[in-house]
Amino acid sequence: MTDITPFANRLGKNIKHLIKWAKRNHIEAWRIYDRDIPQFPFAIDVYGSHVHLQEYDTGWLMQPEEYETWLCGVLEAVGFVTGFAPEQIHLKRRERQKGTLQYEKTGKSGKDFTVSEHGRRFWVNLDKYLDTGLFLDHRNTRKKIGDSARGKRFLNLFSYTGSFTVYAATGGAVSSETVDLSNTYLDWAKRNFELNGVDSAAHRIVRADVFQYLKTAEAENKKFDLIVMDPPSFSNSKKMLDVLDIQRDQMTLIHGAMKLLASDGVMYFSNNLRSFELNPEAGEKYAVKDASKQSVPDDFRNKKIHQCWEIRHKQAFRRPDKP
Repeated sequence: MTDITPFANRLGKNIKHLIKWAKRNHIEAWRIYDRDIPQFPFAIDVYGSHVHLQEYDTGWLMQPEEYETWLCGVLEAVGFVTGFAPEQIHLKRRERQKGTLQYEKTGKSGKDFTVSEHGRRFWVNLDKYLDTGLFLDHRNTRKKIGDSARGKRFLNLFSYTGSFTVYAATGGAVSSETVDLSNTYLDWAKRNFELNGVDSAAHRIVRADVFQYLKTAEAENKKFDLIVMDPPSFSNSKKMLDVLDIQRDQMTLIHGAMKLLASDGVMYFSNNLRSFELNPEAGEKYAVKDASKQSVPDDFRNKKIHQCWEIRHKQAFRRPDKP
């Protein structure tokens, strides 16, 4: 039987450091452990007064009785170190990806509650879906959007629950469009907007396949000063006209979005496919800066949780010709 002590010790050490950091930065949702010890393949996040505990499928085999004893030990250690009661610890098992939909239901209902981040509030649910409604690893980029949005037109593609738009709108963006194909997540985005006093007249929610939206928006000559595009690695949603494979389809999406970007604007392009490689064509056609290191927050300790690039039109960097 695996000794639980090293896991509990690491958890305690992480919390001691990060809880002060989280309070100092006005963050209620943060990661305390991310597979730090290989024998304990979990990602553990605090969401207010709850813990989101995800076990990753490593392919290891244990006898059922041995596994249950081991898992009970993990749950007890998490409860002991965090001080949370068993009913406040929400356990999920993430199976290996098999090309299914990005956001899967778990079969549970769970309760919605809110957490705050840099003065904004968001609805989350730790039981109903594999993901919670708020991707914690994008916190730095959300703040960057909020800090730079004043007076700008904002576009949020593959918007999920609209957290980037909440930051843009509360940061002073004059208008925005929030685009996703899922009614479930667009309804969630609407609730996040209401929670943060976002004006629904200036900040539109658009249900659309992003590929089709890009074509339509170009035909309508829409322009945006600030764009965020955070597509899933893969999606075979029946609502889409085609299957999305981000490695294959990246340039179609990037070219389409850049046609909507104002001459002096910036697009943040991100995804969490670990094997992803940005097509060299992007750097040939646009001014590209790898912002991954700065975009990964401290509680993820520089793990390769996602990659992020800032993409601009090259002419924005050209010096005027000398007389």
